[in-house]
Amino acid sequence: MPAVRDDLYGRLAPGPDKTGDGWLHFLEGMVLTGIGIALAYTAGGALLALVCFLGTFVVVRDDRREKAAAEAGVPRAERLWRPARYCYGCTSVFCPDGTPWQGLLTPEQFKKLVWTEAGYGDQLVMGDKAKDTEVPSGVLTGRFQDPSGGSNSD
Repeated sequence: MPAVRDDLYGRLAPGPDKTGDGWLHFLEGMVLTGIGIALAYTAGGALLALVCFLGTFVVVRDDRREKAAAEAGVPRAERLWRPARYCYGCTSVFCPDGTPWQGLLTPEQFKKLVWTEAGYGDQLVMGDKAKDTEVPSGVLTGRFQDPSGGSNSD
């Protein structure tokens, strides 16, 4: 039960869950647009309908971009996420043989490492501790390490 209590799955998630967000946002936007149309006889009703309609398409476009980035990053995330192990005793994440990354990381550092290397680190939401955490330098090994000290994702 500690994994459920600590939201371990969310803290170690290999990527963002982008299933169906676009359709839900489209539906919400169209409902708001309909309300604006219903209020069209008032001064602001037509403007409200127009803003909701245009805003809906902007939100849905952004959802599609985020989903495409998440899908494209899955192979890169899997290379870091699959060999990882979680130690309940010390509450750390590690790779037993030290590749493709080495050292002990907190779940938040691990999540940020995986998401950043996969190309969707910008999708970490406000309030997620991984967004504000720092990944120690020198964690990545082998082909993931850039000679300049930064990392690359092939």
